[in-house]
Amino acid sequence: MPLPVAIFRHYPTEGPGYFGDFLDQRQYPWQLIALDEGAEVPDTPDDYAGLVFMGGPMSVNDGLPWIPQVLHLIRQAVARNIPVLGHCLGSQLMSKALGGSVSRNPLKEIGWGKVTVPGTSEARRWFGGVDDFEAFHWHGETWSLPPGVALIASSPACAHQAFALGPHLGLQFHVEMTEPYIRKWCVGGRREIEASDSPAVQSVDTILAQMPTRLPALHAVADAVYATWVKGLKP
Repeated sequence: MPLPVAIFRHYPTEGPGYFGDFLDQRQYPWQLIALDEGAEVPDTPDDYAGLVFMGGPMSVNDGLPWIPQVLHLIRQAVARNIPVLGHCLGSQLMSKALGGSVSRNPLKEIGWGKVTVPGTSEARRWFGGVDDFEAFHWHGETWSLPPGVALIASSPACAHQAFALGPHLGLQFHVEMTEPYIRKWCVGGRREIEASDSPAVQSVDTILAQMPTRLPALHAVADAVYATWVKGLKP
C-alpha cells in the first residue's frame, strides 16, 4: 500500500480543491489533516509520501500554536527529501521554515492576474514551455527567497510568485481553485475586495465574469505543475 500524501487545511474554505481532484484521478492516496478543526500536526513526515499545505487568511507571523510545529515538520521533510508543496499561506510557511521571512506585499493582489515564467531550466522543469499565464490570486503578504531556492515565477504586483528547491515547490498564487471555491471566496471576501484601493484587486463581478475562460487554462497549468511534483513522492 503506497504512503498517502498529507494535505494540511488551515481554513474551512481553503481545502485541497483541484489538487485533490488531480490525486483522485490518478489514484494517489491522500489524507486530509484539518488543522482548522483541531487536528494535530504529525511529529514526523515519515508516514507520508509528501506534504501539501493549503492557504488561509492567517499570517505565518501570527502566534498560532500549530505554526511552529508545521515549520518544524517542513524542515524535517526537506532534510529527508520528502516533497513539500505550498499554496499561498503554504508557500509562506515553507519560506519561513527554510530561512526566509514573510511581510506585507506592496500591493494586495486579488483576482485573475498574469504570472510570468523566466526562461531558466528550473522554471521550465515545473512550467514546461509556458512563458506566462493568468493565475488566481488572493494575498496581502509575500515571502523572501530562502537560501538556495530558485525563483521560478513573478507578477507585476508581486515579484515572488513561486520558488523551487529540488522536489519542493512553493506557490504564492492559487492553482488549486475550483468554481465552488472561487464563488465561496467572493462571497466571504466581498467586503475585503470593496474596501481595497489596490490596482491589483479585481471586483467580484470581474472575477466571476472571467472565471469560465480562466479556470480551464489555470487547471492546465496545475496539471503540469502537479505532475512534476508527484514524480518526487516517497514510495
